[in-house]
Amino acid sequence: MPHENSLIATIAVGLVFAFAGGFIVVHLHLPPLIGYLLAGIAVGPFTPGFVADVKLAPQLAEIGVILLMFGVGLHFSVRDLLAVRTIALPGAVAQITAATAMGVAVTSLWGWSFGAGLVFGLALSVASTVVLLHALEARHSLESDNGRIAVGWLIVEDLVMVLTLVLLPALAKPLGGQVLGEGHGTASGNLWITLGLTMGKVIVFIILMLFVGTRLFPWLLKRVERTGSRELFTLAIVTLALGVAYGSAQLFGVSLALGAFFAGVVINESDLGHRVATNLRPLQDAFAVPFFVAVGMLFDPGILLRQPIQVLTVLGIIVIGKSLAAFGIVRALRHPADTALTVSTALAQIGEFSFILAGLGISLGLLPPEGQNLILAGAMLSIMVNPFLFHIITRRQPVQAA
Repeated sequence: MPHENSLIATIAVGLVFAFAGGFIVVHLHLPPLIGYLLAGIAVGPFTPGFVADVKLAPQLAEIGVILLMFGVGLHFSVRDLLAVRTIALPGAVAQITAATAMGVAVTSLWGWSFGAGLVFGLALSVASTVVLLHALEARHSLESDNGRIAVGWLIVEDLVMVLTLVLLPALAKPLGGQVLGEGHGTASGNLWITLGLTMGKVIVFIILMLFVGTRLFPWLLKRVERTGSRELFTLAIVTLALGVAYGSAQLFGVSLALGAFFAGVVINESDLGHRVATNLRPLQDAFAVPFFVAVGMLFDPGILLRQPIQVLTVLGIIVIGKSLAAFGIVRALRHPADTALTVSTALAQIGEFSFILAGLGISLGLLPPEGQNLILAGAMLSIMVNPFLFHIITRRQPVQAA
């Protein structure tokens, strides 16, 4: 197939397979996202037949993540985020520490180095934005107290991963890896400088969004609204979401998802928040599908036969180990069992940040290739299992009102 048609072919064939897979599994009373994941496997490089462009799919998926996080921000306010800080901040840090320790412990039994185990454990510790939000929306819990805690927890996880992605190259050599080019110092002084610069950039970004964005973005949207053009208003929304996400990543080192989230929070403070959310919803739904298709494309089903014990171990850490750790942490912070169940179940999967971290670990010579395959297997299986876990807890408790 000519190269210039690869984008159209990837979108068209991917969506056709996703629609067919989703339609079939819904009639089997299963969540449609399972059909999307199976569609990704069908068009991926590890199965016969049509093979979509593996390089394009993750970029399309990233657009879905940006729009989804922008939409979540539209339902949040600064007050909401501050209200859950006492549980989200210590809870997320403690859960990441616990999951990382599990990863290090297991990989030491497999004969891996500490550096490999550290990257592996960190990759297993962070939940997928898309899966978590889909699960909360399916239960109509996104705007509930439990939903806000889960999303706040996710935001802290994203911030920790942003710092991890910046600091890991500086720590690669001491951990047994290699330095990527120049500029990644390994001395403690350089490390603290790197950490300080990273934190400084994040703080500057948040300040700009809260003090400049809260005035600029609503003003711009109101000017566009006065034109009476629905198309131009929708274009302005998408431009803000993608523009802020890309700009935050390029200028401040903030993740695309996190940048989009804060853009949504800023617009939520204006009078147009509800209309923006309504106009954005169809685009969110359309672009969320490529994320699951992209995950399926990366998955090699052969690993289930080559390393079944390791795959089950990884799945156990993600679904059981992380859940028990999160449940215990929430209860230790004196929150009810209902909240602990919702948070622990929402976090019992991994996704986009795990893939990025695994890729960086490979490039730094820290993570062996089999580690990346196991992470992908864990992501695929945990994403498929997660809806069933939510179904179980839904039957045990009523849906919390917003």
